[in-house]
Amino acid sequence: MELLPALPGAERNNWSWWREDVQPLHGLPLRPLRGGINADVVIVGGGFTGMWTALALRQRAPHLTVAILEANRLGDGASSKNGGMVHGYWGSLPANIRAMGVDNALDIALLASKAQTAFREFATKSGRDVWWREEGNLRVATCEAQEHTLREFLKQCQGLGVEKFIQPVDRDHVRELIDAPSFGNGIYFPEAGNVHPGKLIIELKKAVLEAGVQVFEDTPVTRIEEGFPHRVRCLKGVAIAKDVVLATNVALAGIPSLVNKFSIFSSYATMSNTTEEGLSNIGWSAPLGVSDARMFLHYFRRTKDHRVLMGSGSGPIGWGNKFDAASLRNDEQSFDRARRGMKHLLPSVAQAGFAKTWGWPIDVSSDRIPFFKTLKRRIHCGGGYSGHGVQATWIGGQCLASLVLNTEDEWALSPFCKRTLPRLPPEPLKFIGANAIRWGILNCEEAEQMEQNAPIPAKAFAALPSLLGLRIGVR
Repeated sequence: MELLPALPGAERNNWSWWREDVQPLHGLPLRPLRGGINADVVIVGGGFTGMWTALALRQRAPHLTVAILEANRLGDGASSKNGGMVHGYWGSLPANIRAMGVDNALDIALLASKAQTAFREFATKSGRDVWWREEGNLRVATCEAQEHTLREFLKQCQGLGVEKFIQPVDRDHVRELIDAPSFGNGIYFPEAGNVHPGKLIIELKKAVLEAGVQVFEDTPVTRIEEGFPHRVRCLKGVAIAKDVVLATNVALAGIPSLVNKFSIFSSYATMSNTTEEGLSNIGWSAPLGVSDARMFLHYFRRTKDHRVLMGSGSGPIGWGNKFDAASLRNDEQSFDRARRGMKHLLPSVAQAGFAKTWGWPIDVSSDRIPFFKTLKRRIHCGGGYSGHGVQATWIGGQCLASLVLNTEDEWALSPFCKRTLPRLPPEPLKFIGANAIRWGILNCEEAEQMEQNAPIPAKAFAALPSLLGLRIGVR
């Protein structure tokens, strides 16, 4: 099995503000693999998924030897590029019901609640500093079309007994939390928190090393020679193992059996300069995570040092398995869209200026829910986080550990592992169609924000996913 080369995540021009902030804490790089090693389990990829998987394996089966092979530095890929918003699947409950039915949608939401508890326990352990704050997420409407979206969301949740997890909030209450001029009514999701992704990487790195996991950085894997055991070939060494876990995020697109199971999108984020005055002007004191009600939403949260991160999941789309396209990490229109989002939604914060803006590819599964599976005998993989991976990578660690251990527990038997992923169209149809739909949705949402009618072609393209029975891109 040939593996695609890793993205150049360790190069400084690809760093996020989070990564810049923790650079003094990183220490010296861990040694690369030279020569050969034997392990029971080799994990390819040292991001959140790889590290949570290693911890789960060592906790459940301490007799196993586990090794992580990371192409760059631990966490230098998508794990250090996200917004640090930690939540599960209550916020996507209606969409998940449409995709997999009520029982499965509630199942994954409740499993994610267990994950939230475990994540909280890790983050709050004495001596760990990951900027953990847990006061929920708020979804707000910023125009009449988004008010309709929120009403429909709440309508579809009625009668499901989920009032503990999904709570309507009127405009006045929203303004008490954040007095931003464009905010209307909202929905509050109590089960959500925020974390500093860079600091979380460092604490996970300490934890895996303390657990006895062998970690090799600067060790890109080139191919896997399947056998009993497998041989995982690196540039200057080989790791021999009975089980192999592929925790490589968008690089999974290089595996032929997966290429039509997810698309490569990109997400861009900007971090403001410190602005205690700007936050005070809008009365934003609680460390809420917030998003608007677009499909290509703006997501934002404040930080412990009085900044605001604003992200937009509307960046360019990748072709096939070409996740290394420059536009997925360096697109001026997407940089500008994130900054314009801040200026429109939080003008008093935007006045402070921007400290850093960055982009990165994200793996969007064909139904927007992560998947974990055994590809071939004793080769396992997981991905498809769809831009919501901070908490879901803990779930991934449990699911992948269960697959390695061949344990039929609640994780291995869950929809995360057992469901059948729908197929997306082949290239070039997937790329052409996805770009047309993205164009249509962006134009519709911009028109709605200005209380205008969207152009007819934009409406037509935005309606395509629903007409074609797709599970992604559906407004």
